Amino acid sequence: MATATESQQVQATDAAVAPPVGRKVVDEVSGWLRVLDDGTVDRTWTGPPEALPLMKPVPAYAEPRDGHTLHDLPGKPNLRVYLPEVVADGRLPVIVQLHGGGFCISHPSWLMYHHFYARLACALPAVVVTVELPLAPERRLPAHIDTGLDALRRLRSIAQSDAGALNDPAAELLRTAADFSRVFLIGDSSGGNLVHLIGARVGEDGAGNWAPLRVAGGIPLHPGFVRATRSKSELEARPDSVFFTLGMLDKFLAMALPEGATKDHPYTCPMGPNAPPLESVPLPPMLVAVAEHDLIRDTNLEYCDALRTAGKDVEVLVNRGMSHSFYLNKYAVDMDPATGERTQELVDAIKSFVARH
Repeated sequence: MATATESQQVQATDAAVAPPVGRKVVDEVSGWLRVLDDGTVDRTWTGPPEALPLMKPVPAYAEPRDGHTLHDLPGKPNLRVYLPEVVADGRLPVIVQLHGGGFCISHPSWLMYHHFYARLACALPAVVVTVELPLAPERRLPAHIDTGLDALRRLRSIAQSDAGALNDPAAELLRTAADFSRVFLIGDSSGGNLVHLIGARVGEDGAGNWAPLRVAGGIPLHPGFVRATRSKSELEARPDSVFFTLGMLDKFLAMALPEGATKDHPYTCPMGPNAPPLESVPLPPMLVAVAEHDLIRDTNLEYCDALRTAGKDVEVLVNRGMSHSFYLNKYAVDMDPATGERTQELVDAIKSFVARH
């Protein structure tokens, strides 16, 4: 996984490409993707060119940079591993990242994810494993859930391997550095939905079926939980954003949910009447981050309230003055003091949560 797959790599170009001769655009998410009448998907970026650097893939590197190394583990699924250079007493917890993008776009090698998860690996410290997820509409849900579970199975297999039995040096480094009994699922935006859904599936299977791997906690960051009816925060007037609009939300979920499903589906509304009662869902302890100015702030808070009512172990961090996935915008984090401060608060909260579980 040294670079993004072909369909994902094409997203990071600023050339406005016309559909192939004889093909028509039948659906579109402005700036991000176009579905053609032959079923293929063009993810050429056609939005503002200043957003392109955040989508640039970052190659792996075995020589330390900024206190860590970065390794690719090709396979099913492809994984990417951040290993901090630390002298630790014992092994490091494992953070498994499930990227966002409305289930339809993005890749874990992009700079927007890299800058935050490299920082997180060093700050905790922890081994961070990012997962290359399938993309809708070519592969609709539950494909993303299945891939996340496959990633955990792959980690379990590495944990069960004997010294020297792994053919990949990066996998051997992971085996010796990681405490697989302290795995934390973390997800950005739609990846936050996967934290809940995958965490529940692991809980349903029972600890014995996953040993020696154990999911010790879940960290949904601005999860994509919504309802079919608009919430108050969705209807509030907000500045235009190339990264998150109501139009994007509606289109991406229409492409990603099972055919015929509405946003009240359990994948996007686990606190709704169509989902299993949360009291019956075996979830790990949760830290949920909610952005104060997020379009879907209200349904995120509703999810948190529903977890509390169901007796779940949940902590909530509200990112004051911030919008959806603000911490992924490296340039705002570096140059805007408020964004930088809120990002540090987020890192500190994750560090505290991991340390206590």
